[in-house]
Amino acid sequence: MTHSPATAGEPGAARAGGTPTPLGASGGSGALRRSLATAMLADVDRLTDRAVDDIRAHSGTYASDTPVTREDLWEICRDNLRRALEDFGGLPPTGGDSERAARETGRRRAEQGVPLDTVLQAYRRGGRVLWQVMAEHLRSRAGRQSDSRDLELDMASEVWETIDHYSVAMADAYRIAQLELQSRRDTRRVALFEALLDGRADDPAVASAAAAALGVPAVDRYVVVVAAQDPAAPPHPAPALEAQGMWSFWRPRSGRYAGIVRLPCRVVHGGRPGTVTGRGADPAVRTLLAALRERTGATAGVSPEFERLSQAGRALRLAEQTLRTLPAGGGEAAVFDDRLAEVLLSGRADIAERIVTVHLGPVLATGGERAALLTTLGAWLDHGCSASRAAEQLYCHRNTVLNRIGRIAELTGRSSESGEARLGWALALRALPYAGLAPEAAAPEAGLEAGLDATAAEPGPGGT
Repeated sequence: MTHSPATAGEPGAARAGGTPTPLGASGGSGALRRSLATAMLADVDRLTDRAVDDIRAHSGTYASDTPVTREDLWEICRDNLRRALEDFGGLPPTGGDSERAARETGRRRAEQGVPLDTVLQAYRRGGRVLWQVMAEHLRSRAGRQSDSRDLELDMASEVWETIDHYSVAMADAYRIAQLELQSRRDTRRVALFEALLDGRADDPAVASAAAAALGVPAVDRYVVVVAAQDPAAPPHPAPALEAQGMWSFWRPRSGRYAGIVRLPCRVVHGGRPGTVTGRGADPAVRTLLAALRERTGATAGVSPEFERLSQAGRALRLAEQTLRTLPAGGGEAAVFDDRLAEVLLSGRADIAERIVTVHLGPVLATGGERAALLTTLGAWLDHGCSASRAAEQLYCHRNTVLNRIGRIAELTGRSSESGEARLGWALALRALPYAGLAPEAAAPEAGLEAGLDATAAEPGPGGT
């Protein structure tokens, strides 16, 4: 599918042999055009050879035989030449559709990925050759040199009008084909993306096809993100993540917005790739969370990192579990590994209620004192059981913190120096939102890691 009518003019068309027929007496431009077209159609194969040679001489794309072979170029070039000459001469079109060759050229070249500018350039080369050959015919048939010049000028505008007409038809067909191809590619990408998230990529062929369609490696650094979707204002995280150097692909899914994000390559000690675990340990994950919070405002759960696209289905489930632990509409983004306790407790109101009752039941029964005690406990645990740092956060004296922690220890019958007690309190604080208790019972979440590390915190009764 080379270039439509323009190919008809592409350099290389040889003149038909035989004795020329005088045109001066043919009478009228219509008769002259018919005579020229008929004469050139009789030698259309040599005209095609000349056009193909010229196109290949002036285009590296066509000269390379990839993706357009010489045979392909010749076939469509000839078809375009025939149509252009028939139209120019007012002859009945072969097959009844004068623009068929132009549209076929545009469609096929779009499918082959030949740039439209390259195809249009070939059309121009074709038009030039077509005009050269036509001028040769005119000169051979005109009675005088001045008559030849006059005839050439008369015919030039009509030839190029024909070329322009078919160039437009070709370009329109090219653009339509491009849109159709893009639509098919998009449909395929979405289908393979859904296959990944549905866990159907255990088949290596599916994983490989998905990687190719999405344009990413089958093995790399990936996470799945599930974001709460406001129908009136979807989060559309891709632009924000792209600005941070992260590829991502997103689709609405079950009332949410699900995406696969490719993280930048990590370099650790010695300059070698490695795996980093732990809260906030990976700069790329921190950047991802910040972008989700600040640039999209969407509440989002992030899966643990995985290496193979075939693992995206499992990662989706973990990201969904993470999202379920976050307050709706809060605009918070969190990684699964940082919400382990909440994931275990969410959906288990009976267990959550029991944990709260065992570890903080007496505190919840204090009425007006409860909110201050729970807030102080959360700050104390989050700051490694340091009364001084908790006091800075709460804008109170450290002794106030120590007194409140002492009060909690007294109410619960547990020692604030006990690692087990601190872990129990941290779990209970995290269980509060899932325990089905009154909203006023809730308090700022305490870090589970703080509870686990409590035995290594500052020494002394109740912390420092």
